[in-house]
Formats: sequence, C-alpha cells, structure tokens
Amino acid sequence: MRALFRVFTTKLTLLPKNRQQLAGYIFIVPSITFIVVFVIFPVVSAFYYSLTSYDLMDAPKWAGLKNYRLLIQDERFSRSVFNTLYFAGVTVPAGVITSLLLATLINRHIRGIYFFRAMFYMPVVSSFVAVSLIWLWFYEPNFGLFNDTLETIGLSRQKWLKSPDQAMLSIILLSIWKNMGLNMVIYLAGLQGIPPHLYEAAEIDGAGRISIFSRITLPLLAPTTYFVVIVYFIGALQMFVQVFIMTQNSSNTSAWAGPLDSTLTVVVLVYQNAFEYLKMGYASAVSFALFVIIAFVTVINSKLLRYEIGY
Repeated sequence: MRALFRVFTTKLTLLPKNRQQLAGYIFIVPSITFIVVFVIFPVVSAFYYSLTSYDLMDAPKWAGLKNYRLLIQDERFSRSVFNTLYFAGVTVPAGVITSLLLATLINRHIRGIYFFRAMFYMPVVSSFVAVSLIWLWFYEPNFGLFNDTLETIGLSRQKWLKSPDQAMLSIILLSIWKNMGLNMVIYLAGLQGIPPHLYEAAEIDGAGRISIFSRITLPLLAPTTYFVVIVYFIGALQMFVQVFIMTQNSSNTSAWAGPLDSTLTVVVLVYQNAFEYLKMGYASAVSFALFVIIAFVTVINSKLLRYEIGY
C-alpha cells in the first residue's frame, strides 16, 4: 500500500503545474461539498427563517426583525440566558479544577494506575441519556440513593430536581462528573509533555510541591487550560440532554425545564419553540442569539487566557 502511494505521489509531482493544481482541487472537493451542504447552507437557511414567520405547515412569510424584537421582550429568553450562563459559569471552573487535580493524582507510575485511569474515563464513553436516567433515580426524593445516603448520616432529605433552588445545581453536579474524565485525559497529556528536568532542577533548588505546582506545572499547562476552557465553555452553553431527560414531565411535555423554568436553557427554548410551539422562525432567531453569546464568551475567554510560554 505504501509503495502504491509513493508511485502515485511521484507521478503527481511529475505532472505539469496546472495539472497538479487541478489534482489538488479535486482532492478538496469532497470536504468543500460537505462544508457547503451541512454547514454553510443550514446556517444561511436558519438566518433566513429567523426573518420569517414559519410554522412548518405553511410557507415562510417575511417578517423582518419581528422575531428579534419579540426575543428582546421575551422573559423566558432572558431567563434561559441567565440559566445558561449560570450553568456554564459554575460547571466550567469546577470541572477544570477537579479534572486538573485528578490528572495530577493519576500522573504516577504505580501498579494498577491504568485501571484507575480507565475507571475515571468511563463516564465519558457512557451514553449521556443512560447516565441522566441513572442520576434521575439517584435524585429521586423518596427512594433515591443520594437521599438514602443523607438520611444514613443524619441529614435531612432534599428535593433535588423538584426544587427550584436545587434543580440547576443537581444538573451541574451530574455534568461535572460526566465530563471530568475527558478533561482529565487532556490534562494528563499536558502533564506528561512537561520536561522532567524542570522538576528535577526545582527539587535540587529546594522547591516544595506547592511551589513546583504553582510555578512550573500551572504555567506550562497554560496552552492545555486554554483549550479545555474554550471547548468546555462552548459545550456548556449548548447544554440540552440533561434537561431533556431529567426535567421532562411524562404527562406534560411543556413542563420541561422545571420547576418554574429553573433549568430552562437557550437550547431547550429553541427546541420548545421549534417542535412544540411550531414557531420555527422565532426558534431560529433564538439560535442566532445563542451563536452571538457563544462568540462573545469565546472572545472574552481568549482575552483572559492569553499566555506566553517558552522552555
């Protein structure tokens, strides 16, 4: 196979320059086609629908900026933006810190360490739907595992997902646990990429563990932290599955994101307007508002997480 590839590339380089360029264009046609069909066209179509009144039953009717004016006046949209930013603002810092500490603990060469790494990574490869259903049972107020544990140690039972004050925190706890393994692996790769001689020099100079961690490990992990925070924030701002599974009332699908819209996020609002209320135009406007929010948060994170590193 390698011999055939070498022959092909050799013949390609022997072609005239214009034919080489043509061959290059032919190779990128599949990628460009995919991007145009599955990225650019859907985005342009969604923006068009955000300027129309469209209910999936009749043809779209031009509405101009009406949907965006309604969006500004919609209290549920404001509530969803607050909940989304609150979810991301708590989940990302807590998840990054726990993942970094966990990666530091398992970055050792001891017997059985690969088993622990696999166990910590297991939630990542598990289905988010299955995990949400299991945690839904954990949070059950009457016979859930968490309340049974609290009662065993002498604490009162909690309402968890049934309480407006605890519902979002319950989902945050699940999300941190679910994503911790992925960020742990990324940090573990970053830790193993730090040159060992830097630690050896610090130990010879008499530096303690805290000093080594704060002055060597953290600065040299800046690129890794930058990647983890940016990607983690983008994913957190699009949170949907947890609310879809854990707050849906089987007798009333409109009772999602409860209680009292305490877990309503922007993506949930998009889904409700598009597929429950059949307001596709308004849902498209909300989705573009989410795009602006993600872009704004990403730019801020990029400014705050600037790093200059060399060794």
